[in-house]
Amino acid sequence: MKKIIYLFICCTVFSYNCSAERGSIDDFSEPIDLENDPSDNDTNVQGEYNVLALGDSYTIGQSVCQTCRFPVQLRDSLEQKFEPEATIGLKIIAQTGWPTGSLINAIETDNTSSNYDLVTLLIGVNNEFQNRPFSVYESEFPELVNTAISKGKGDKTNVIVISIPDYAFTPFGKGNPEISARIDTYNYFAEKYCIDNNITFVNITDITRMGLDDPSLVASDGLHPSEQAYTKFVARILPFATEKLKN
Repeated sequence: MKKIIYLFICCTVFSYNCSAERGSIDDFSEPIDLENDPSDNDTNVQGEYNVLALGDSYTIGQSVCQTCRFPVQLRDSLEQKFEPEATIGLKIIAQTGWPTGSLINAIETDNTSSNYDLVTLLIGVNNEFQNRPFSVYESEFPELVNTAISKGKGDKTNVIVISIPDYAFTPFGKGNPEISARIDTYNYFAEKYCIDNNITFVNITDITRMGLDDPSLVASDGLHPSEQAYTKFVARILPFATEKLKN
């Protein structure tokens, strides 16, 4: 019975279709969130900025309200920083269950512009969860970083990469140290790549590792971060995002 329950959770909470081919965008029923897309010209109207958030369930905000997810909280915080002179447009390309390959395909299909003032990237947990070869991440993560740069006007200073949360520290993960060790491997690779290529990397993993001690940091599904956790994410990201938009 426990095995049946575990398989049900894996298939529903991570939106991973057990009967379909892994990595297919069609495996997931929730639509891509498209809030704003700037034109492809090279100029910005004074005081108008556009943010693109790329990722998976941690970006779309699985099990929290639309205004609770971190990209929206980040936009709102930026607007408060820049008000009343500026408005911040936001577009999100993210889906629960997406590994790196699915995000690559979604960006290509969406054909979004390359005129964003800030691009965030948080991806990789589903590569780990779906037991994909780590070599896939080693190949596709740099590709996604380069795509993020291209969408950010070809300027790597417009990109922020965010570390992968650790779902071991949730009721679902039950403190499993093997999960944490694998998440560390992914994050170490991502951080080293960013350091080597002078790309901003923001670590939020330690926040999620307080989830078992502080249940308020875990969403009602017992797996994903809560609104409060995302608020803490934004507190880490905001200084970097503010500086990038000012420049």
